[in-house]
Formats: sequence, C-alpha cells, structure tokens
Amino acid sequence: MTVESTARGAAGVVAAAWEDAEPGVRRRILEASGRLMLMEVQFAAGAEGYEHRHAHEQISYCIAGRFEYSLDGGTHVLTAGQSIYVPCNVRHGARALEAGTLLDVFTPIRDDLLPRG
Repeated sequence: MTVESTARGAAGVVAAAWEDAEPGVRRRILEASGRLMLMEVQFAAGAEGYEHRHAHEQISYCIAGRFEYSLDGGTHVLTAGQSIYVPCNVRHGARALEAGTLLDVFTPIRDDLLPRG
C-alpha cells in the first residue's frame, strides 16, 4: 500500500490520497474525527474486498455499481442507494459485479488504516 499524500486539519481530521488495497480496489480516507471514520472505496469490475472481520461497527453505502456483499455467511446484492450494517467482529467482504464505489463508515476509527508518519 502506498499513500500519495496526507493532510491533517486543525480538528485532527485526516484527508488521505488514494491507496491500493487489494487488486482492483483503491481507497481513501475522507475524514476521521471523534469516533468516526469515513472512507471511499472504488472497485474495478470483478475486484474483491476479501472477507475479514474487525472490532469496529461499519456501514457500507453503495454510491455506484452493483456488489455481492457477504455478511456472516449470507450474501446480499447492493446497488446504488442501498446500504448494509456490519456489526463488530462479523465476517464480511464485497465483490464488484460491475465497476463501482462504496462509502464505508466505521466506529471507532480504524487506526490500522490511518496513514503512518
């Protein structure tokens, strides 16, 4: 993963440039303040955000495209304007059925995703 640039605002907000996540997936932090983080994630058609789990609550909102979203052993199709809630420590992942973008909100902030430095 590489981060192109990072800026910190007076309120501790982090605005990061795009970074590669998995093949065909890139992400950027739009804001991280208080106990919330907002991240934009772009997927090429067929790209996957691999299944994983974390201690953070998450909501994924589909801005564009179609996604097959796996959540706790089930599968859901997300299209533009739809969202899905991911509880703490629940296994989840997404596969782009076509090129698209998700907006992810986390609480608390995902320190593991913050730029270093």
